[in-house]
Amino acid sequence: MVQRALGGWRLRASGGYTGRANSALTSGDPGLPGPAALAEVIHFARRHEIRPYAQVVVGSPWESVLSQAGWSVNLAHPKGAESAVLSAPLSADGCGATVYDNPPPGWLEVAVRGPVSENQRQILTGGPKVGFASIACGGEIAGVARGCVVGTWLHIAVLEVRQEYRRRGLGRQLLSDLDTWAAQEGATDRVLQVSVDNEVALGIYQDLGYAESHRYRYWAP
Repeated sequence: MVQRALGGWRLRASGGYTGRANSALTSGDPGLPGPAALAEVIHFARRHEIRPYAQVVVGSPWESVLSQAGWSVNLAHPKGAESAVLSAPLSADGCGATVYDNPPPGWLEVAVRGPVSENQRQILTGGPKVGFASIACGGEIAGVARGCVVGTWLHIAVLEVRQEYRRRGLGRQLLSDLDTWAAQEGATDRVLQVSVDNEVALGIYQDLGYAESHRYRYWAP
């Protein structure tokens, strides 16, 4: 993954895998007028052969700047056009799933639902302190979750249960065991992102005590 600071913004590229890793995080002041900052976003994206995107908090002043510059919300984003950031205190009472320091065989393939590219491997295994939760059923990995501890926060970036094992509570179990692992690593709170269109996931997270902090969308020229 390549990152470059633009004032308070952060330009990111990683071969196109995940929106966050291939967009400009527009929090803070880029140190340039809006049009010039957006030109830098486009230049950076072209240099790294990805499509230009800006990750923008819903309701922030940058939405007006982007709209005036001819950018629009990416309604075709595969995870949904708008995502909610949810947070909650840890609930460290899990048991059952195993959390590894490195992804066990088959973990990455379940996480990405198929063959794993080098870019995907780098993104999923990178981070200061990463835990890879896994639940096995019938001799195969049925579900996985990824958490990264940064300071006192557990950042949850992957939760995937194979289709044939869904609706058995495995997702809740994976999240619970990540909480337990993260608490042992010094975390006190947890945060994740989910599409506002994913009503099933939102219901689960609400039951687990998560509350919405803010929303963001990806904009493209």
